[in-house]
Amino acid sequence: MSKYDPIESPDATTIFPYHDLTPPTPADVYKARSIVRRYLPRTPLVRSEALSDETGADVYLKREDTLPTGAFKVRGGVTLGHQLSDEFRDTGLIAASTGNHGQSVAYAGRTFDVPVTIAVPEKPNLEKVAAMETFGATVVEHGVDYDEAREWVEERAAEEGYRYVHSANEPELIAGVGTAGIEILEDLPEVDIVVCPVGGGSSAAGYCLSVGALGDAEVIGIQSEAADATYRAYHEDHLDPSEQVSTMAEGIASRVPFALTMDIMRERLADIRLVSEDTIQQTIQDMLTNERLIVEGASAAALGAVQKMNVSGSTIVVPISGRNLSTTKLHHAVGDG
Repeated sequence: MSKYDPIESPDATTIFPYHDLTPPTPADVYKARSIVRRYLPRTPLVRSEALSDETGADVYLKREDTLPTGAFKVRGGVTLGHQLSDEFRDTGLIAASTGNHGQSVAYAGRTFDVPVTIAVPEKPNLEKVAAMETFGATVVEHGVDYDEAREWVEERAAEEGYRYVHSANEPELIAGVGTAGIEILEDLPEVDIVVCPVGGGSSAAGYCLSVGALGDAEVIGIQSEAADATYRAYHEDHLDPSEQVSTMAEGIASRVPFALTMDIMRERLADIRLVSEDTIQQTIQDMLTNERLIVEGASAAALGAVQKMNVSGSTIVVPISGRNLSTTKLHHAVGDG
């Protein structure tokens, strides 16, 4: 068997021998922090007056949207890229993405001079595609959703020897995105709860290993009712995929729960909850009106959930996980489409 041949996977995705499914530790997050701070700016933690007034809590926004790609995932991208084995530097990286993971891998490829190919599903967020191409990636449309694009990427990785950057079964990605939690603890050590969106779970897992493990805060994940694969896997103790997803929040539109992030979340996450598509859409509008912030549907899921929680008297952090809302969805949010 070639070292690039797939190996047995605990979930419905393909993994290769270089995919170590040993969960990272808080120490790994600290190691990643020394890498992340070389390549990326620290992101602000800002109190939301509107959400604090509405909920009776002290609500802070972790502004991951201020990162160069406009989303949190680039923390993981540069962490993995910095440690990439020399054997893949010529062949390059390949990944599937609805946008932000792809931008993260593309940004890492440009930073470390490694070629990158990203597969996106049909009818993608064109602004995210343009950003990936700006960072130097080759973008290919394939399949009706993220998971069909992912399956195509896994086949290419097996046949052509690319380094497949899995969107969640990558310890370096999880440790890298967890560095946001270290920054939170430095700025706000008394945080009680972090509420974050969950797609594949790398963000929630990263916060579990940082704010959760080191700050004893509760970490609560949020999914859409229209894309609840990870919610069901968490509560029903399985890794079974869903047949379809229909959420407008492409950042959390995965049909498949992932083994590594699920392992971490089952051990450390306080809960995963669901919000409606109507809540996501309304929250995008509310954040634009009340905060003058453009937030993606994934981030709006977490923000909308906080508005419905009984959290009075608590100190809460919600990551603005991404700002890369499509122009079409932005027009809809302002009532112009």
